Amino acid sequence: MSSQDILIERLKQRDANALNALYDAYSGALYGVVLRIVRTPELAEQVLQDVFLKAWRNIEHYDPAKGRLFTWLVNIARNAAIDTVRSAQYRQQQKTDALDALVHNPGIQGINPEHIGVRELVAQLEEKHRVLIELLYFQGYTQEEAAEAVGIPLGTVKTRVRQALRELRRAFGEHVSALLLLTLWVP
Repeated sequence: MSSQDILIERLKQRDANALNALYDAYSGALYGVVLRIVRTPELAEQVLQDVFLKAWRNIEHYDPAKGRLFTWLVNIARNAAIDTVRSAQYRQQQKTDALDALVHNPGIQGINPEHIGVRELVAQLEEKHRVLIELLYFQGYTQEEAAEAVGIPLGTVKTRVRQALRELRRAFGEHVSALLLLTLWVP
């Protein structure tokens, strides 16, 4: 029986020292796998702890006939890191959605797009551009959702939005210049 087989048997018997030995043997390599996915050292350390906890809880499911212990651990680490990234993105998206709700809430004090004429400038865009800007920036759609709502390919949405933003940038620059001239002009 190899030392790895002995380690696996000790883990199955819930030997805490075996878990320490497993950690000492594989933590460095698994940390590198996790860090490449989550890209944050603190988060990678948390995920790594979860990986060893999952391995400890699920050691009965390890089958040496299907692959080496290291391969099994790498799969656990990779899946845990991907789950963490997905969940972090979901939480961030929720925060962003909440922030967008505050920004677009007319009751909030601050810069309102209507006060600086953004809505009027958007209204001057071609229909194909205006609809997308309305969906993306005023209604909070993602590009994928806007493509589905309008019934056009995602690449077309991206191209039209780029064109619309370029046009708005140009028009807004002229608009701001005119506003500045009006505010500076004293009869």
